[in-house]
Amino acid sequence: MTNQNQAVDLPSTGLLRLPQVLALIPVSRSTWWHGVKTGRFPASVKIGPNTTAWRAEDIRELLESFSK
Repeated sequence: MTNQNQAVDLPSTGLLRLPQVLALIPVSRSTWWHGVKTGRFPASVKIGPNTTAWRAEDIRELLESFSK
């Protein structure tokens, strides 16, 4: 799904917004949200009333699981 060069651009810590996540994991927005709901993808973190993000560590772990 992704190559190792993209994983290098991922910060070691912090939060990623959805466009950043989808740049690393090429799925549609609706597929991503369905995966979050079903547990296939990491849970989101609410950082404001209309703002959602994902922990960089969780996304890194997900990317590593794809390469196994």
